[in-house]
Amino acid sequence: MRRAAPAPIGLTSTVPVEIIYAAGRRPVDLNNVLVTSADPSGHLDAAERAGMPRTTCAWTKGIYAVARAMRLRAVVGVLEGDCSNTRAIVERWREDGIEVVPFAYPHDRSAKRLREELARFAAALGTTPARAEELKRRLDRIRAKVRRLDELTWRDGTVTGEENHAWQVSCSDFGGDPDRFERAIDRFLAAAGTRKAGRHGIRVGYVGVPPIVDGLYGELERIGFEVVFNEVQRQFAMPYATRDLPSQYLAYTYPYDIQARLRDITAEVRTRRISGIIHYVQTFCHRAIEDLLIQRAVGVPVLALECDRPGRLDERNRIRLEAFGEMLCRRCM
Repeated sequence: MRRAAPAPIGLTSTVPVEIIYAAGRRPVDLNNVLVTSADPSGHLDAAERAGMPRTTCAWTKGIYAVARAMRLRAVVGVLEGDCSNTRAIVERWREDGIEVVPFAYPHDRSAKRLREELARFAAALGTTPARAEELKRRLDRIRAKVRRLDELTWRDGTVTGEENHAWQVSCSDFGGDPDRFERAIDRFLAAAGTRKAGRHGIRVGYVGVPPIVDGLYGELERIGFEVVFNEVQRQFAMPYATRDLPSQYLAYTYPYDIQARLRDITAEVRTRRISGIIHYVQTFCHRAIEDLLIQRAVGVPVLALECDRPGRLDERNRIRLEAFGEMLCRRCM
């Protein structure tokens, strides 16, 4: 008899995916489903028809509608360490009959609190931290290959910024199948190894949440940028070698205060010889408030790029990016 496929469980953000796999479940990052769907804007329209305010962040509306469209029976909601809107949409999901399994990153970055939360999360899904540690060793092997891909981006220039983005952002759930994911990245790395090394654009870093707009990386390359750093996407791939789950999710910068992110960004600006930063800001997101802190800390020019809904980059932002590129070129002369 064929074994039944693991039951899917939606994710509102990156969580300890090792625990989900240890529980025999299949994680599905709702953000990735939204942007790769045939009609992302259609999901936003569906959310607004269901009563979501127009002024709600597009990511929030999108993942709410995606979970309903997929008829998911369970979702992991990150109630601390991500978007404050999640607290509201989980109540809507519960009203829709979707089970919500909460997870919280401790605001004070307490190792003790995080260890307790990992144990609580594992118990809620019917597994143990010890079993999840076994899965960490399995997934760390894949993450090491993603780190190699990242090196090929900034050091060798054989992997594009868009390819880098796509592979790293997919590490939030490994496509629901780590074995298949590993086979695919093995094929990709083998192909990348045959490419001619070296690209010569303006070396920039992409900071902030992954973009909801279509074709952004293609536009950046057309203008002459070479994206050699994807900040949050790299964090989804857990870029640091760690001994256990608590240390891994304490090192993960995204859920905690801006200072942890700034230390990571400024270190990578130096290592990757970055000339400028593009700070992607999602309309109606509280993280836009952090832009001034990023500008003051990173030591290179920063352009805040605010976008709202899925679709092509608008002309205003395209002109601003072109002007930013011209300014960086003049600085490098």
